[in-house]
Amino acid sequence: MILVTGGAGFIGANFVLDWLAGADEGVVNLDKLTYAGNLDTLRGIAADPRHVFVEGDIGDRKLVADLLAQYRPRAIVNLAAESHVDRSIDSPEEFIQTNIVGTFRLLEAVRAYWSGLDADDKAAFRFLHVSTDEVYGDLDKNAPAFSETNRYEPNSPYSASKAASDHLVRSYHHTYGLPVLTTNCSNNYGPYHFPEKLIPLVIHNALAGKQLPIYGDGQQIRDWLYVKDHCSAIRRVLEAGRVGETYNVGGWNEKSNLEVVHTLCAILDELKPRGDGATYASQITFVKDRPGHDRRYAIDAGKLANELDWKPAETFDTGIRKTVQWYLDHQEWVGNVTSGAYQHWVGKQYGS
Repeated sequence: MILVTGGAGFIGANFVLDWLAGADEGVVNLDKLTYAGNLDTLRGIAADPRHVFVEGDIGDRKLVADLLAQYRPRAIVNLAAESHVDRSIDSPEEFIQTNIVGTFRLLEAVRAYWSGLDADDKAAFRFLHVSTDEVYGDLDKNAPAFSETNRYEPNSPYSASKAASDHLVRSYHHTYGLPVLTTNCSNNYGPYHFPEKLIPLVIHNALAGKQLPIYGDGQQIRDWLYVKDHCSAIRRVLEAGRVGETYNVGGWNEKSNLEVVHTLCAILDELKPRGDGATYASQITFVKDRPGHDRRYAIDAGKLANELDWKPAETFDTGIRKTVQWYLDHQEWVGNVTSGAYQHWVGKQYGS
């Protein structure tokens, strides 16, 4: 048995689904079910006895301790986090509470549990903490991609809270000997992505005939990682990563936001043409840039490739086409998550 935190969110749910599709080992899934947590995503495994879902907070130390005592997991994959930069600018306290205080309380519960294991189980146990490339800050256009040795320079409340959580995880290894692993990933995309992030937002708005909002000039560059590739990387690091080490996970796909949006529009023009014959690109509109918007992120995943023989299975072209097709095929799922609260947030963020 493994324990996955945040397993009803975008990356977490994909990880749980992929894990159960490829292994007999069960999963205890702990998720707070905030706006981004969605049990609809897990509907296909609702009756699977290998999947135990528990609604709860990683900051609830007693709950975590009780789950650890009951299920005796051999590993924990920590995916629980507030993760949207825009929301962190608007309401930073939630990010401090979940990403810093919550991670601390989770670590304390795990440390107590791990300390009580017998020698063999103690040696085999792993705590894998999933983080972001945003902890490294901003990159100049021609600068080398982020490696694991880059210093931390977070520029938003979100990335600062994740940087703090990374430092806490590192400290619990060096101070207490807890066998930890950390992964820092680039921008994920793919199925079951809540439509506040760029790619699902653009697909949703395009099909609804709404404007496709792009911050500033749209030339912010990100490395794009298909979510199922990210899941395979997490599994590989959990299986063979060196204790105490950090592994960057990237897709080797640097694209500007504007290029991504034009790609999405072109695929939608092909797969779901507008009734009036116009291109979806005509819906693009530029909005005021957000405060402190980093211009470029890029990930050097060479350590993961060289040490653990991992590389992404999808190119951006194959992954983005699969993503668009998934959203076209799952409009009911999208409709269920785009509630009135979601519409209010989008209107506030990008303007009506």
